[in-house]
Amino acid sequence: MTKEIIINSSTSQTRVAITEDGNLVDFFVDYPENRRMVGDIYLGKVARVLPGIKAAFVDIGMKHDAFLHFSDIGARTQQFQDILGDDSDLDEDDDEETSNNKSNSHGRNGKDNVDSHGVPKLHKGEDIIIQITKEPVDNKGVRVTSSVSLPGRFCVLLPFDNKIGVSKKISDFKERKRLRHIAREILPKNFGLIIRTVAKFQTEEALKDDLNNLVKTWQGIETAVKTEKPPALIHQDLNTTSSVIRDLFTSDISKVFIDSKKLYKQIKSYVEVVQPQLADKIEPFKSTNSIFDSFKIEEQIKTLMGRKVQLPSGGYLIIERTEAMFVIDVNSGRYAKSKEQELNSLKTDLEASREICRQLRLRDIGGIIVVDFIDLEDDKNRKKIYDELRKEFRKDRAKVSILPMSDFGLVQITRQRIRQNIMQAMKEVCPYCLGTGLLTKHSHQVYDLEEWLRKFKRISKERSLIIKCHPAVASKLKESKFRTFFKLELKYFIKLKLVEDSSLSIDEIKFFSKKTQKELTEEINNAS
Repeated sequence: MTKEIIINSSTSQTRVAITEDGNLVDFFVDYPENRRMVGDIYLGKVARVLPGIKAAFVDIGMKHDAFLHFSDIGARTQQFQDILGDDSDLDEDDDEETSNNKSNSHGRNGKDNVDSHGVPKLHKGEDIIIQITKEPVDNKGVRVTSSVSLPGRFCVLLPFDNKIGVSKKISDFKERKRLRHIAREILPKNFGLIIRTVAKFQTEEALKDDLNNLVKTWQGIETAVKTEKPPALIHQDLNTTSSVIRDLFTSDISKVFIDSKKLYKQIKSYVEVVQPQLADKIEPFKSTNSIFDSFKIEEQIKTLMGRKVQLPSGGYLIIERTEAMFVIDVNSGRYAKSKEQELNSLKTDLEASREICRQLRLRDIGGIIVVDFIDLEDDKNRKKIYDELRKEFRKDRAKVSILPMSDFGLVQITRQRIRQNIMQAMKEVCPYCLGTGLLTKHSHQVYDLEEWLRKFKRISKERSLIIKCHPAVASKLKESKFRTFFKLELKYFIKLKLVEDSSLSIDEIKFFSKKTQKELTEEINNAS
């Protein structure tokens, strides 16, 4: 398999694509107005403690307070009130043995940090150091942990935790033993360490250099804590592009192509320092054509923006988002004879399973996902779909849980949500339909207009009004002026003046008194 990283840099954004044999498997967008937040460390102030929902809200200077669940609050230390070394939500490289050891030690349920009822000893107005684990979604603030962790190229530093873990993806027993031994030798007192997958077969010197850089970073954070006043950002993690190179540029990557000279030099210099044997894989892209067009990535990105995704056999997926979850409908796209129905349905469902896993990764969809597969009569075939989903999701770096197919052909999936999905990151809510995808029909707008005038006539003695609406609505009303406006003026004995206002949404109509210029819309709507 040929695995490549293709980086496209422009004045407004940087886009990173990861492909396998030319097929897009991961996609990231890095741009100034939506900077990556995961990994950033803040000195915050506890705004509220709510034992009922087992959570606290922390002021870190954002629009919405950060959400801190009690399970993400670590043990106390002498130097800082709320710093621990748990790495529960940091990355895919954590080790089960490490997690268990930390939980049994002074991790998230440390006795020094809870009262007799098991509630963490947090108080309103208290200063706290936290790290962002999930970016804001819609009207929800960021999710944070006080388990501060610093990821490097080869290891993750865990302040004030003396435990050592090795990535589960390093399966070689001798190599795991060697890495643990190195970690014990180089690790300073009162720190913990997780050895990452890319550290496999690395020298002690390489690991030591990486660790020293992380310790220096932590010392800078300690200094900032003593000098800054909350709320304050005290450490900013790498941007999306740099973090992809740090975390995903491994020996199985064949090439990295970059179309920006400046970015090429930056990434090349970084890799030459941390892993020089991979530096030759980084190449500048020199062509007058777009790099994403040349690698046929642009056309694959377009499928991420649509609700319909084609399958090889002629079937297709429909991906819809609701307030609570994502819903995916699997369709066969063709008629099959009754004898072939089960076989064709199974074939389509298996194709859909592979494509769904790919689409969830590409679109970075998290939360609850419900998939409506084509009905299968045979229980063995239903299990094949479940097994196929489990196999495909092993490629996913996010944490995923899957339930077996129900009698109705539904499969429920939960996928770890860390950042906004790709649609939220690249698209804005339509100012006309406000995200519904629907607009009010003209006849209903006229009906609402008349109902408002009926109320107004009953309440007020004024006989002259100004009606403001979007130009598109005004145009339709003007077209039917003699059928609508003239009839309404005659019926209610009111003089109506139509004014175009492009600042209004297409579904919005506002009414003003011509005499006082006062808006009357809500006043009349709320009248009994």
